[in-house]
Amino acid sequence: MNFDSKTVYLIDGSSYIYRAYFAIPHLSSPTGFPTNAIYGFTQMLLKVMKDRKPSHVAVVFDAAKKTFRHDIYPNYKANRSAMADDLAPQIEPIKEVVRAFHIPALELPGYEADDLIGTIARDCEKKGMSCVIVTGDKDLMQIVTEKVTLLDTMKEKAFGIEEVKERFGVSPERVVDVLGLSGDTSDNIPGVPGVGEKTAMKLLDQFGTMDELLARADEVKGKTGERLREFADQARLSRQLATIDVTVPIAYDLDCFAVSAPDNKRLGELFKEYGFHTLAKELTSSATLPTDQYRMVLTREELEQVVARLKDAPSFAIDLESTSLNPREAIIVGFSVSCCRHEAWYIPVGHDYPGTPEQLDAEQVMEILRPLLTDPRIHKIGQNVKYDYQLLRLAGIRMDGIWCDTMLMAYLLNPGRSGQGLDALALEYLDHRMISYEEVTGKGKDQLNFSQVPLERAMPYACEDADATYLLHELFLPQLKESGMESLFNETEMPLLEVLAEMELNGVKLDLPLLRELSDGFGAELARLEGLIHEHCGGPFNINSPKQLGEILFGKMGLSVGKKTKGKTGWSTNVEELERLAEEHEVAKLLLQYRALSKLKSTYTDALPKMVDPQSGRVHTSYNQAVTNTGRLSSSDPNLQNIPIRTEEGRNIRRAFIAEQGCLLLSADYSQIELRVLAHLSGDRVFCDAFANGEDIHQRTAAEVFGLFPQMVTPEQRRQAKTINFGVIYGQSAFGLAKELGIPSKQAKAFIDHYFERHSGARAFLDSCITEAEVAGYVTTLLGRRLPIPDIHSKNPNVRNFAHRNAINYPIQGSAADIIKRAMIVVTRSMAEAGLKSRLIMQVHDELVFEVPLAERAAMEELVRTGMEGAVPLKVPLKVDLNFGANWSEAH
Repeated sequence: MNFDSKTVYLIDGSSYIYRAYFAIPHLSSPTGFPTNAIYGFTQMLLKVMKDRKPSHVAVVFDAAKKTFRHDIYPNYKANRSAMADDLAPQIEPIKEVVRAFHIPALELPGYEADDLIGTIARDCEKKGMSCVIVTGDKDLMQIVTEKVTLLDTMKEKAFGIEEVKERFGVSPERVVDVLGLSGDTSDNIPGVPGVGEKTAMKLLDQFGTMDELLARADEVKGKTGERLREFADQARLSRQLATIDVTVPIAYDLDCFAVSAPDNKRLGELFKEYGFHTLAKELTSSATLPTDQYRMVLTREELEQVVARLKDAPSFAIDLESTSLNPREAIIVGFSVSCCRHEAWYIPVGHDYPGTPEQLDAEQVMEILRPLLTDPRIHKIGQNVKYDYQLLRLAGIRMDGIWCDTMLMAYLLNPGRSGQGLDALALEYLDHRMISYEEVTGKGKDQLNFSQVPLERAMPYACEDADATYLLHELFLPQLKESGMESLFNETEMPLLEVLAEMELNGVKLDLPLLRELSDGFGAELARLEGLIHEHCGGPFNINSPKQLGEILFGKMGLSVGKKTKGKTGWSTNVEELERLAEEHEVAKLLLQYRALSKLKSTYTDALPKMVDPQSGRVHTSYNQAVTNTGRLSSSDPNLQNIPIRTEEGRNIRRAFIAEQGCLLLSADYSQIELRVLAHLSGDRVFCDAFANGEDIHQRTAAEVFGLFPQMVTPEQRRQAKTINFGVIYGQSAFGLAKELGIPSKQAKAFIDHYFERHSGARAFLDSCITEAEVAGYVTTLLGRRLPIPDIHSKNPNVRNFAHRNAINYPIQGSAADIIKRAMIVVTRSMAEAGLKSRLIMQVHDELVFEVPLAERAAMEELVRTGMEGAVPLKVPLKVDLNFGANWSEAH
């Protein structure tokens, strides 16, 4: 369909609200207010405005539950359940968003949105205007005419007269006859029992109209004829209920529907309140930082003047522009610095394009900046300053005096934020829209490398980065102090930054021939599994196609049907479904093996060799310090934290991580650290006594749960006790524990009840975590890290229960993360003080891996044990398992 640009668009707001709510999973604002419907509705509204660019638009809502149709038929919509608890509070904010867009939000008590839409559409038609109704509601097809069309933006489908005929088999004005005969279960419109849409369409095709059909019902054979005669009045009532009233007494002015500029200030306030930072950037932000004090530095004299200013300042922000995000591949293009508000300098050293002005020599600039950058007394500020540190380190300068990283400050203040990038932070805290990278480099195949960007475009972009970073650090410092996380930031997160930077630069050596051998072996095993799967399924098909697999398993083989894949036709064949089917059929077990092995092959044995740096001959992962909600580190490119340890294939991959010649790998792994943290935080007497006496905590738990002497505990009972111990930390339910142990829920509940009878201290602590979250909105770790629990008061039981589990888990997991971070700092400092050549090369959850020269084996064993076990004093002893080996698997 082609729509006139002057067409009036009427958006079915009530339909959009429900579609948005069910289309988007749970979202909440920083304060815990539900926002998924608000966000989805806003996105859908924006899509219409961007794609269709209407000249006139209004959004129409249902006013209340009771309408004139309830007077006609009291059971109208009586079968509808109450609005979801977390949707109801989003209705008024949605209308606020509409009004902030300067779009009329229409409603009228006693009438439904459909009636208002029908009335306005007919009015537009009388005035010779076209009207597009944006909706997914089939009932509105009855008012389609040459001038009135429907648009379903979710399906990207338009409905004119011909499309309505295709959908209902009748012209638009006869749609109400179909609805009168077939009824509508969603609105509790009864229709004629036993007559569905297809039957109604067939009857109307034969008789023309419902009135004619009912008048000649004697001509209809069988049960259908009987029901038409018996329920004729009910059919007429149903048609009346389904008919849209196009004569609603609503006052409006079509001129007020004319599109105008939105109220960006109000939208910005709303988007900030609800945490819609991307929308805020796209729609409401503007450049607010003054740029008249941004300067280019092109001469030695100018550079020396800048250096003198920086030396006299108590701190300065620094940001490097380069040719690549990978520091090992990047070449420094320029330096931007700022030591006071709204004043910044850009020192280009590597721009190269036709007509480039003369720049200072890169090596000369490095030497002039070196004393400044390496002076620990001069405080440096950066945004993701680990990258800048690594660039300088590779250029021969070890930056010292790194004081503040605004990314880490923002992360501590709000670890749940979806991103800690400078653009988002400037928007949220400075109300400033940063110049985007694409604005200066372009995008797509024509995108420039930053070295090719003209200086007049590069200078404001680079200076803005330094200026915004300086401004943010001023804002964040008092907030960190107020939150009680100043010492955590200064003593843990900032020192760790340099440790991680060095770890990444160190990298780890790989046994490439072994990886090739493993990849070949995995390939052969995958081929074998594929053959077995095809054999079970009666022939070849694409195992990696969920659609084909679902058709084979549930259609052809007739296995018990699981849940449907949401939003798609076909069946779900995810891991959960295959695990369920594995109890029923061998093919599901084979499919699980196939998928696990295929992932290992593609993610590790095939991918790792391609990631080896040609200069170092080692693979260099990135450790992400500002991503997880709990403070744990994550690893990417490659992810070294997901290589399985319990499977033979995973252990074989770990064999490929090797030490340099003349060295060994040392694996230092905290033993049961989260249970020890629980013991410390809770003061639970049983836990504390067991750890103080060096007992096997899982064996002791098994003895308590099963009522046995410790020496009578079987390996299987110990395994069950281990599951219970860690399940408690994660707030696991009896149902979850039963599923994991393969036992009845009643037995699992008995295990948990008996467990908490013995561990009353742990129970009291876990309950207190939920209380802390309910009162404060956050929980805290051993070192004072605040972990927000925004959904703790959610009215959605599933969301609230998840928040309860997080309130229990976060303090323990976060404290364990704090401890290993402190251990990394303590151990690396001790290594440096002792002048050792050993290197920390990996961190994987509770494990540190070192590359140790043979001559330093004894020294490192003592140093690492002492440093890790004494990293943070606890009421119970921290225990570290140490092992050496030529490869990671052997060391572990």
